[in-house]
Amino acid sequence: MNTIHSMQNDIRRLKAERDVCILAHSYQSHDILEVADITGDSFKLSEAAAQVPQSTVVMCGVRFMAETVKLLSPGKTVILAAPDAGCPMAEQMDKDMIAAFKEANPSYTVVAYINTTADLKTVCDVCVTSSSAVKIVKALPEKDILFIPDCNLGQFVQQAVPEKNIKLLQGGCPVHATVTAKEAADAKAQHPHALLLCHPECVPAVTKQADFVGSTAAIMQFARTCDADEFIIGTENSIAAHLEMELPHKRFYPLSKHLVCDNMKLTTLSGVYRAVAGIGGEVITLPENVMNAARVCIDRMIELG
Repeated sequence: MNTIHSMQNDIRRLKAERDVCILAHSYQSHDILEVADITGDSFKLSEAAAQVPQSTVVMCGVRFMAETVKLLSPGKTVILAAPDAGCPMAEQMDKDMIAAFKEANPSYTVVAYINTTADLKTVCDVCVTSSSAVKIVKALPEKDILFIPDCNLGQFVQQAVPEKNIKLLQGGCPVHATVTAKEAADAKAQHPHALLLCHPECVPAVTKQADFVGSTAAIMQFARTCDADEFIIGTENSIAAHLEMELPHKRFYPLSKHLVCDNMKLTTLSGVYRAVAGIGGEVITLPENVMNAARVCIDRMIELG
């Protein structure tokens, strides 16, 4: 029996014995997805975690995702499998900076991408995901919006909701932002029969060349249901690999070799084993005042979305 298969079986045994649910973001490697109870985008995982019967949840993802799970499941033990796995975008802006903006601009409603820290969420008015951002911003009664932190997703929302006055700050996903318009054009020239599917965290010069722009989950669903046989995948390269395995009769090409999230790769199968066994990972704790304040913008997202 190979080591990976043996470790996966140990993880399955331990999670049953220790009342553990494993959540794995779609950017995780396939060996981790195979032992996960729930896979998908960050907020889908958080919502699902609140519904599962297990008392302990192991997050195979990055810190803001584990924090969001804790916000929605305060009574559960939440363990981040890779304690060093952060998110540069989530950490770009701090609470004091946004609180100062709100004080100087009282007419503005602060819309925070889910990819933000729990601490920053405490001064935001409503949260959004990449799939719900347009719908929620459109539904807000306020006209003046500060959208943080991703200016590329913010510009995508701005174009879809021109009736709102949306202010953007310089921020975003450094991985998606590395892709250039030339790379997109070259990929389309190299694969002329392929559709380009892009995440809205990519720069506008890339997304305007896309045949479809959407969240990771939306990209995967589009590829599954579309009649086309070839796709260029403009998000983390693991998605092209997962789709290739799931849909072997179709062809998938990564848009760029640079679309790799190093923080996501910090989670390993052995790290998941240690977290499930109770000898590794980090138990996520948040002060009660942070929990209460950060939950407000998430509750409003659920209400509007």
